[in-house]
Amino acid sequence: MLPGGLAPGVGGRGGGLGLLRWLGLRLWSRRGTLVFALLWFGSWLFLNGLVLVHRSILSDFCTDDKSKRILQRLCLEFGEGSVTGDMCSDLCVLGLVKYKRCLYYENGKKVIEARWRGNPIILKSKLENFSSYEPLGILDYQDTAEELSALDVVFYATMEVRNSLGIAEEDDDEEGGGGGNNSSLARLWGKKLKIRDKSYSRAELSSLWSLLQQEEYTFLRVLQDLSTHVAKVLGSCGHFYAVEYLSAGHAWDQNIFSLDEVAVPGLQDQSRARWAVREMVHRIALSFLDMVWHFDHDFTHKLHLCDIKPENFAIRKDLTVVAIDVDMAFFEPKMKDILEQNCSSDDDCNFFDCSSRCDPVRRRCSPHRGNSNLQVICEKIFRPWFSPTLLGAKAGLPLQVELQRAVQECSETGEEPEENRKNTHQRLVSILNRLIQEGGASGEGGGAWEGKDHVHTALNF
Repeated sequence: MLPGGLAPGVGGRGGGLGLLRWLGLRLWSRRGTLVFALLWFGSWLFLNGLVLVHRSILSDFCTDDKSKRILQRLCLEFGEGSVTGDMCSDLCVLGLVKYKRCLYYENGKKVIEARWRGNPIILKSKLENFSSYEPLGILDYQDTAEELSALDVVFYATMEVRNSLGIAEEDDDEEGGGGGNNSSLARLWGKKLKIRDKSYSRAELSSLWSLLQQEEYTFLRVLQDLSTHVAKVLGSCGHFYAVEYLSAGHAWDQNIFSLDEVAVPGLQDQSRARWAVREMVHRIALSFLDMVWHFDHDFTHKLHLCDIKPENFAIRKDLTVVAIDVDMAFFEPKMKDILEQNCSSDDDCNFFDCSSRCDPVRRRCSPHRGNSNLQVICEKIFRPWFSPTLLGAKAGLPLQVELQRAVQECSETGEEPEENRKNTHQRLVSILNRLIQEGGASGEGGGAWEGKDHVHTALNF
C-alpha cells in the first residue's frame, strides 16, 4: 500500500493526487520546521537584546525606588561612621530632608529633588556609590587621621583642587593673616577652616575627598564667594551635595525661563502691569552679559563655557542668571589642554561650543579658543529671543531692529581682537538699557543694571 490508502493501479488518478498530497505534506513539514527554527532564533536574539538594553540603559533609568535606596544606603554608611557632612544628621536622623522625586540619572550622575528644612534643594553626586570614589591615599598608611594637621588637610585639598580644575600652582596671596589656601578650603568645606585641637576624622577626610573628585562640586565651591552667577552649594553628606533649587530654562519656552515669580529689587511696590514680559527678558539678557563679562575678566584665568543651552541656566527671583550645570566649564589652562589635539581640518578642533583652528603645518589644533562665550550666547540664547518672529509687530521698531543687527553681528564674529569683543558687549548693553527705559521701567530699576560695578577678584591656587 502507498500512502493515501490506495493500492497500485486502483483509481490511478486518485492515487496520483494522494501521492502529490503526501509529497506536499513532507515539503511543508520541512519548511515549517525551518520557519519555526528561524522564529525561535529571532525571538532569542530579541530577548537577549532587551536584556542588554535593560542592563546598559534601563538599569540607570531614573526611578523613585532606586533613588530612595541610594539615600538609604548613604544613611547606613553614616550610621556606620564611614561618611559625614553638615546635612547628614538632618537627612538620616532628624528627618528634615524630605525626598520629592528623581530628576535624572545621566552617565552615572544622580540628581534628586528634595526639601531641606522646608526649602527646595537639589541633591547631586557624580557616582551612585560612595565606594566608587578613590580614597585619600594617605589614609592607607595610617590607622587614624591623628597625624594630619589642619595645614596638612589644606595642602592635600588644594592639590586636589588644582588637579581637578587644571590650574597651575601659583603663589598664594596672604589674606588677613591667613594664607590663600585657608580661604580656598573654606569655600570647599562650607565654613571657615580654623586650626582646631582635635584632628579630622577618617569620615570627614573620606567625605571631603569624594566631593573633591566631582569637578562640578569643586567648581561651585571655589566660586561660592566670588560669583553670583553660579548655583549655591548649601551642604553635603558623604558624596552627595545639595545646591539651591532653581527652575532651569527650556528651549521650547519662547521666554526660556518661567517669569511667574520674579521679584526685582526696588520695583516690588509697582504694579505688575508695568513689568511687560519683554522688559523682563531684556533685564535677563543684561544679566547674561554681566555673567559673560564676569567670567572673562574677574578671575585669574578666563572661564570658558563649552555647553551653552537654556537647560544649563536658571534665574533667581531678582532675574540674575545662574549657571546650574557646569560640567563643561573650564578655566583657561585646562581649556588649552582640551583644545590642543591632533587635527586634519578645523572640524577636528571643535569641542562642543568651544572651538579653535587647525594648523595645517603642525596638524595640531590651536590651544587658544577662537570663538567666545559672548558669541555663543548671542547665537544660542539671544537670536531666538529677539527674532522678528517672536517680536511680531514690534520687530520693526528702530531699537528692536538695532538690537537684532547687533545680535546677528555678535553671533557671526570669529576670531577678533579683545577690544572688538569689548565694543560688541558694550553695544548690546547700551541697546538693552535703552529698550528698558523706552519700555517704561523706572529710573531706579534701569539704573540698577546700567553701569553695574565689577568686583575684580583673583582665584589663587
